[in-house]
Amino acid sequence: MSSLFISLEGGEGAGKSTQAKLLAAFLRSQGHQVVLTREPGGTDLGATLRQLFLQSDSLTPPTELFLLMADRSHHVSQLIKPALAAGKIVITDRFTDSTLAYQGFGHGIDKNWIAQLNAEATQGTMPQITFWLDIDPEVGLVRARVKNHHQDRMEKLDLEFHQRVRSGFAHICHNEPDRVKLVDSSQPPEQVHQSIIRLLPQRLVSPP
Repeated sequence: MSSLFISLEGGEGAGKSTQAKLLAAFLRSQGHQVVLTREPGGTDLGATLRQLFLQSDSLTPPTELFLLMADRSHHVSQLIKPALAAGKIVITDRFTDSTLAYQGFGHGIDKNWIAQLNAEATQGTMPQITFWLDIDPEVGLVRARVKNHHQDRMEKLDLEFHQRVRSGFAHICHNEPDRVKLVDSSQPPEQVHQSIIRLLPQRLVSPP
């Protein structure tokens, strides 16, 4: 069984967590071994970092960046690389593209520096397929706030920030069309799921 690394990306309220779970269930139904994870928070250490990242109002953008890179380095070495080495499919809710979109385009941190840090943290382990779940930030923020019943630190940032994040994802998608697949996540969840299934490599859709 060949391994595959898949990431789901997008702004607040795009439905990444829902679609990651649906995709994992579908691939398991096709006979594949699947590891479902997320960033930040895919490991025990990551769960602690995630709580700090989402709830601490005192973080500066560079501090955010270093927290994310610490999480990513640990995540890759302890979970992602071993799972891929075992021939499994890894699905992650967020990865390097989110850092470039949020901290680079959103907060204005130097994008070349982010790329260098990402290269160190990932050890060259990058998704073969990325689904960008695109949604208007105004719509997505409403969705996120209804779902969560309260705002986390990222959801409290202004609309202009989230529009810059969307522009960042669009930039990545434009520059890497072979890897990054655009999915309209304003559709109902089942339609979004079917859009993702249609974009999967054919070898994954039939039992191996």
